[in-house]
Amino acid sequence: MREQAWRGFRTSGRRSGRRGVVSAAIAVAAAGVMTMGVVAPATASAAAPRADTVQQGLNALVRGDGLPAALASVKGRDGRTRTYTAGVGDLATGAKVPADGQVRIGSNTKTFTAVVVLQLVAEGKIGLDAKVETYLPGLVRGEGIDGRDITVRQLLQHTSGLPDYEGDIDDDTIRHRYFEPRELLDVAFRHKADFAPGKGWNYSSTNYVVAGLIVQKVTGRGIAAEIDQRVVKRLGLRHTYFPAPGDRTIREPHPKGYHRASADAPLRDVTEIDPSAGWAAGAMISTNSDVNRFFTALLAGRLLPAAQLAEMRTTVPIGDTGAGYGLGLMSRPLSCGGVYWGHGGDINGYETRGGVTDDGRAANIAVTAIPTDEAVTKRLEGLVDTALCR
Repeated sequence: MREQAWRGFRTSGRRSGRRGVVSAAIAVAAAGVMTMGVVAPATASAAAPRADTVQQGLNALVRGDGLPAALASVKGRDGRTRTYTAGVGDLATGAKVPADGQVRIGSNTKTFTAVVVLQLVAEGKIGLDAKVETYLPGLVRGEGIDGRDITVRQLLQHTSGLPDYEGDIDDDTIRHRYFEPRELLDVAFRHKADFAPGKGWNYSSTNYVVAGLIVQKVTGRGIAAEIDQRVVKRLGLRHTYFPAPGDRTIREPHPKGYHRASADAPLRDVTEIDPSAGWAAGAMISTNSDVNRFFTALLAGRLLPAAQLAEMRTTVPIGDTGAGYGLGLMSRPLSCGGVYWGHGGDINGYETRGGVTDDGRAANIAVTAIPTDEAVTKRLEGLVDTALCR
């Protein structure tokens, strides 16, 4: 799903007008429990320093910004991995946040889908600059929309001009209804194209629904099965999976996810939802440490041949943010120099941010409500920078 990363740029969740408000009530509830000693200390394969800046940052997201919980996994310059938690995993009971618990990872799913597409490119089964029409004849049609003019590369890089479907599906519908991928395209293609193919950049989950359908057409297997075989099992990601149709649960220990539809609406537990509206663009579940392992392995060349990894890392600028979007992979500048590579995502109840550096540092942070204030999102992203630069 979409992710709010910078002004005017969102990559994984709901359009801003439909996102719930993280209100003072969450802060009060979380802070009230924390005063009883539930703020979890850092836990890790190596104990974190007492004045650890990552732990302090997570605590601030909970205490100062009203997020119910925050959790992180960080691999530092010393090669050690540390896990952290703050807040509460269940506001009703005050239960602790499970260390490295599972969360919905939203648009990080796009990178998994892009990897599968690029593997098929390397195998000669998909042409990166082939037209969508080659694989899905007659499917991609609408006002200014024609699969005969759109390439696979443009899908993966969000330069196709395909309109997004997400703003037309409300939160309650997403929670309870199963969507077939082609239903999502029907919703999207009610709108005209955002621009002619290759003439702009605009984030749209529709691109990855089409990409997922291409994978299925070429392989004869579901995108979930391809991701599982080609990525999850290959890397031994034991806590990562693509939910089966109708599966609204999170299998392993996890913090609950929360959402508030409006400032005066009651706080809702939205942990259990039908993630099919995300599908190849945003349905997956994982842990912070598994996400770090995935991106680390990807950048190390363990999933793609050098030629396809180079294509993936070739970016177009995202406005004046200093960030770039490749083929399902984003680069973001670091305050200490260089860039880090990742994606990020949000879906009702959860938001994740993180990435890895070329020298092996890695950080992924999850919070259990989508911030509605961009300043909070920026602080979350700033904490990723802090974790990678310390």
